[in-house]
Amino acid sequence: MFQDITLQEFFEKQRKGELTAIDVRSPKEFHEGTIPGSINIPVFTDDERAEVGTLYKQVGKQAAKKRGLEIMSAKLPDFVNKFEQIDTPKVVFCWRGGMRSRAAATFTDFMGIDVNRLQGGIRSYRRWVVNELEKAAFPPDIVVLNGNTGTGKTKILHRLWEKGYPVIDLEGMAGHRGSIFGHIGVEPANQKKFDSRLVHAIHQYWDEPFVLVEGESKRIGKVSIPSFLYEKKEQSVQLFIDLPIEQRIQNILDDYQPWNHPDAFMEAYSHIQKRIHTPVAKQIEDDLRKGHYNDAFRQLLDYYYDPRYQHTTEKYTADQIKQINAANLDEATTRIEHAISAMYPKKAASFK
Repeated sequence: MFQDITLQEFFEKQRKGELTAIDVRSPKEFHEGTIPGSINIPVFTDDERAEVGTLYKQVGKQAAKKRGLEIMSAKLPDFVNKFEQIDTPKVVFCWRGGMRSRAAATFTDFMGIDVNRLQGGIRSYRRWVVNELEKAAFPPDIVVLNGNTGTGKTKILHRLWEKGYPVIDLEGMAGHRGSIFGHIGVEPANQKKFDSRLVHAIHQYWDEPFVLVEGESKRIGKVSIPSFLYEKKEQSVQLFIDLPIEQRIQNILDDYQPWNHPDAFMEAYSHIQKRIHTPVAKQIEDDLRKGHYNDAFRQLLDYYYDPRYQHTTEKYTADQIKQINAANLDEATTRIEHAISAMYPKKAASFK
């Protein structure tokens, strides 16, 4: 007989790498948000779930259960086979630890497969995430990488993470690059996904002396940074990166590759076009249509992004700001490492 386990027991096994978490909800539900690290082996497809749900509402619980059993029976051999391919202990869950996870655990347990079920389902996990964010606590100092558009802040964060520095990539968690073009070519996250990713990062770095993040607005694409973290970020040390404009333009082109999404760039540009002086705005539009992206982004930096960013910098005190002047990303990364070493010499020594 399968056993139910609590969320804390689940986390403990997950930390030890002793289980595979299996979300048995529909693909759409899984896509909208799951427990990080889980895989999806659905009991019902999206259409099947809709059919069973409609029966439940219009006819009743018993009719829905019978139809669910018919659907499940037809796919049972394939369903069980997928579980058999996993050689670790398994924990299944659905929305609230109800019919779908019970059916999955019962059938696989009957076939001799070691399966547990998460008590309370993903709803219990979501409550835990919300409760963790409501604590409004994060002990480490925050060191913020700031700088004009195109200074490669995200790339530098990734380089530092690869060297072992504690990094929280807020844009990566949000699935958005933070600009008017930031959604193009990436998959934006919803607030539930973002919150979940953020809580796990907070727990991962709880005991670190500092964490590196990128300078962001409170809202990144479709999601919002929790107020406690945003306010702490705004009160923290700001490393302002300054690169030559040619390097910045190249960074933008490398990141966005606008030639792969020309229509999306034109559509996004239309949302800010009216904020730019008319002759310049028309020239940028012409350059985007003709694929003259170097010229288009140079003017966007000169006439839109840089003036807006200058206003942003004025809210920080002189004590908060440390200037990082560099010719390219390699030099900027090295200088940031030197700045961190000066602020946290004991911790920085572990990265050498």
